[in-house]
Amino acid sequence: MKDIQNREDILLLMREFYNRLLADPAISYIFTDIAKIDLEAHLPHLTDFWEQTLFYTGGYKKNVLQLHLDLNAKEKLTDTHFKTWLNHFHKTIDKNFAGENAERMKSRAESIATVMKTKIFEHSQS
Repeated sequence: MKDIQNREDILLLMREFYNRLLADPAISYIFTDIAKIDLEAHLPHLTDFWEQTLFYTGGYKKNVLQLHLDLNAKEKLTDTHFKTWLNHFHKTIDKNFAGENAERMKSRAESIATVMKTKIFEHSQS
């Protein structure tokens, strides 16, 4: 199995990952009913984010934390939501890729989720 090498690999990964999320009733409602994402319109932004995160290239300029704080204001994001998201993320990567970049992407996702959970909790306490 090959490693994640470029934007096209990330796009493939994001498409499959979000199809998994949207098929899981434990979390899909956040994307369909609360955030009301248009997956095809959202995929380039997701790909930009992960391309920036993994390869330090790309043009992602949005405040990803603020986007999730806004989402949390509409629907409380729980530890279970983060665990479900990470579980699907890891499984999607492991099904499609193996190597240093794949492992780095999983590690960065864990770090980002931890920071987001902490910031969301802090924000809800203020």
